[in-house]
Amino acid sequence: MARNLQPRHKASRRFGENVADTLKDPLAKRNFPPGMHGAKRSFAKFSEYGRQLLEKQKAKAIYGLLEKQFALTFERSKKMPGDVGDNFLILLESRLDNAVYRAGWAQTRRLARQLVNHGHLTVNGIKVDIPSYSLRAGQVIKVKENKLKNNYWKDLEENSKKISREVAGWLTVNKKEMTATVTSAPTRDELPKNIAINLIVDFYSR
Repeated sequence: MARNLQPRHKASRRFGENVADTLKDPLAKRNFPPGMHGAKRSFAKFSEYGRQLLEKQKAKAIYGLLEKQFALTFERSKKMPGDVGDNFLILLESRLDNAVYRAGWAQTRRLARQLVNHGHLTVNGIKVDIPSYSLRAGQVIKVKENKLKNNYWKDLEENSKKISREVAGWLTVNKKEMTATVTSAPTRDELPKNIAINLIVDFYSR
């Protein structure tokens, strides 16, 4: 399966925000793009196309997707009723790996993707190891019983103290049962605010 293996800290510096979700802020010491001309380029002006392209690349980096999968997801959103931009973000947020991240079970989406790939989770009692699996309201994500013996899950409560984000409003997490229930599709207010989705829609509408 194709994966985005680009250096995450460099991507964060390129986009001016921590798209890697790491505890160590990549911009703390060098808040300018990577490369020998990075400090000068940080003040460069972008054309409208350049702004659209940069926003698309940033969203891809945030969700850890490559171009083909990202574009196919956008095509799906166009076939759904309602606003294309909102539909697109809802599809991205409804991915299984993102739900694991939003439930607070992983510090980064990359780690959440790894947990899914390694078969740690079930959806409605069925093992699912496909990170792009699209969740629906009413489905229940659960950590497999045999995986709970893994040190990662044993130490999760302690490690989760380092994660300063709240559980997504469209998920209900039961720490005792180690389940996360999808109560509804993400609402507009619950969609990420750090992605200018209108620029991405304009990019694909050219």
